[in-house]
Amino acid sequence: MVDFYKQLVEQRRELHQWPEEGWTEFWTTAYITEHLREWGYEVLLGLKVIDKENVFGRNQELVDAAIEAAKNRGVSQALLDEMQGYTGAVAVLDTGKEGPVTAFRFDIDCVCVQETDDASHKPNQEGFRSVHDGYMHACGHDCHASIGLTLARWLMENKDSLKGKFKIVFQPAEEGVRGASAIAASGVLDDADYLFGSHISFMADTGEVVVAPYGLLCTTKYDVTFRGAPAHAGKEPNAGRNALAAACNAVVQMMGIARHGGGMTRINVGTLRAGEGRNVIPCTAHMALEVRGETSEINDYMAQQVKNIIEGIAKSFGVTYEISTMGAAVDFLNDAELNDIISDVAKTVPTVNKIVADGNFGGSEDYSIMGRRVQTHGGKAAFFICGADRTAGHHQGKFDIDETGLTTAFDMYKGIVEKTNK
Repeated sequence: MVDFYKQLVEQRRELHQWPEEGWTEFWTTAYITEHLREWGYEVLLGLKVIDKENVFGRNQELVDAAIEAAKNRGVSQALLDEMQGYTGAVAVLDTGKEGPVTAFRFDIDCVCVQETDDASHKPNQEGFRSVHDGYMHACGHDCHASIGLTLARWLMENKDSLKGKFKIVFQPAEEGVRGASAIAASGVLDDADYLFGSHISFMADTGEVVVAPYGLLCTTKYDVTFRGAPAHAGKEPNAGRNALAAACNAVVQMMGIARHGGGMTRINVGTLRAGEGRNVIPCTAHMALEVRGETSEINDYMAQQVKNIIEGIAKSFGVTYEISTMGAAVDFLNDAELNDIISDVAKTVPTVNKIVADGNFGGSEDYSIMGRRVQTHGGKAAFFICGADRTAGHHQGKFDIDETGLTTAFDMYKGIVEKTNK
């Protein structure tokens, strides 16, 4: 008999040791795929689930290095060829009985954070800390992937008592909201009657379930490059075109964008790198920034203001510019019917001691792209929170969770299946 709860923890810890950032999760995708196929799943990879025109923020040099690293860890060339240079997987199980198409989404990438070397940190104590310096599962995606895999095994073990078809999406590149658009645009979820997703911990402690978090913010991520002309800073500065000065002025103006009266807005310039030398007029400047808005309309307003500023600054400083979209998410609200299902299931899960109807998520999640896609094609979608105590905030080097939260999440998904597909 399968010990699903043991599997939850073991998989989570193995995935935690081997974190991979967005679009480089080749070993992770292989790990997931090999397990799924061992259990009898049809697994879709590569361009079967990825639309190349909607891939954001993918660095080919990092991809190439990750493929080599996966080979060195024993991933077969045949499986890498099947991935076609793109990570992520969709598992498909058809019970052969008439019923709904029920889909689930679990993200698999890590965060670019250095894991703490504090001796009291459980991954250090118990030997499953990240082996990749500068990379860590500091947002719980190792937990999400393990929950998805364990659910997949449970579904296969119980398929004779279920009906309909199941699709389990293991999504790459959630950090930076870069991956969902490509999977949604592939159409792999267009036949879904239901789509469920969740996040562990975040805004809830162990034993809590938040049924319908609101405040999933729209966002657009941009990379901007200004290009000017170099010149001697002492003898002939007038011959140069100062890309650094252009970028700095752009930052100041962006921070002064008039906020929208219709709802919440955010803007952040996270990085600015510029210049070539102390005595050279800087001819290049690179910025990474994001805007967020409470609704699509408000986010679009912020994005357009950013574009206007970049264009105007480039003209006034005599530089050129390139702007690339690196990620996106939309606002999202659960379908009420699925809220009822989540709430009803939570009442039956032994480890749940508090059910919260809603709460302000206060961030962006590219599940929203998939959820909206399913809704626009006639299906229903919902996103919920499964609580777990945490040792530090998400995206911090001391982040870890109470692993009993894995049990809560797994039992929630089992209950959802039993509600929708029995």
